[in-house]
Amino acid sequence: MSEIETIQLAPDLSICRILNGMWQVAGGHGQINHDSAISQMLEYNENGFNTWDMADIYGPAESFYGDFRNELEKKKGKNELEKIQGFTKFVPNPGPMTRSIVEHYIDQSMKKMNVDVIDVIQFHWWDYNDASYIDALHQLTKLRDDGKISHLALTNFDTERMQIMNDNGIELISNQVQYSIIDQRPDVKMASFCKNHNMKLLAYGTLLGGLLTEKYLGTSEPTQLDLDTFSLQKYMNMIDAWGGWKLFQELLVVLDEIAKKYNVKIANVATRFVLDRPAVAGAIIGSRIGLSDHIGQNTKTFSLQLQNDDYEKIKSVTSKANDLFTSIGDCGGEYR
Repeated sequence: MSEIETIQLAPDLSICRILNGMWQVAGGHGQINHDSAISQMLEYNENGFNTWDMADIYGPAESFYGDFRNELEKKKGKNELEKIQGFTKFVPNPGPMTRSIVEHYIDQSMKKMNVDVIDVIQFHWWDYNDASYIDALHQLTKLRDDGKISHLALTNFDTERMQIMNDNGIELISNQVQYSIIDQRPDVKMASFCKNHNMKLLAYGTLLGGLLTEKYLGTSEPTQLDLDTFSLQKYMNMIDAWGGWKLFQELLVVLDEIAKKYNVKIANVATRFVLDRPAVAGAIIGSRIGLSDHIGQNTKTFSLQLQNDDYEKIKSVTSKANDLFTSIGDCGGEYR
């Protein structure tokens, strides 16, 4: 068994470098049974995957986490709760962001998650034209200072907005953005900003919802009917913007060659590639808890070490692709 890789996201916050993503419980990824999900969450935790990523808009995700904490305490005692980390997101509709409004939503998340303090709140804002996002961050800062939140972070903000926040004295530890072999937009501006401001990136979409796997190697382009989860639909659009299915097949062939060399899977190579980027603290791998188990497979990523020639092979394909920074914009541009 590989040793679980951890990293200090903040001086008092150590996390597993593969975070368990809970978007999948929000719907559109298959019907998830509550008891099976909690049971598998305990299994993930038992194997060292103890960092969970959720959001207030991910259906029952926060409640699942709260129930998981209850079960963990029953089975192993209260001290075990100190070893897990729960990241959630605050995703309000744009509008006035008063103390009472922001606190109301944070209190709701705390109650569902069954926590006295939220480890990390990752803030997302849909409309940059409404500058109230700065008000929201000031209110979140006060709630952090009051002890309801340990750390503030972001989700899907661009570098320009991160600079504005920095100019307003907002202290942030990370930004969660789409980052994969095909979507390397964070390399353009954001990674250097993070380095200069002591921030990290948390990467999602690293496996393109499962498209970066052997399952799609040597296959014809999937139809809309084949794309039966929200993730597959979303990331197929990214492949189209990046360069299309034919070029994607070239990439899968190269990744498969590299994977076979190290006796791992394409998913391990794709994850390791992103974890090795300088600003990346962790990769969020979606967990269809109760439906499929990737514990053993994810663990293999930690013992994988890619060499320079592996990176060159990957670059020989990605260099032919379209420039997503030019077509979509900076990180988060796809949502605005």
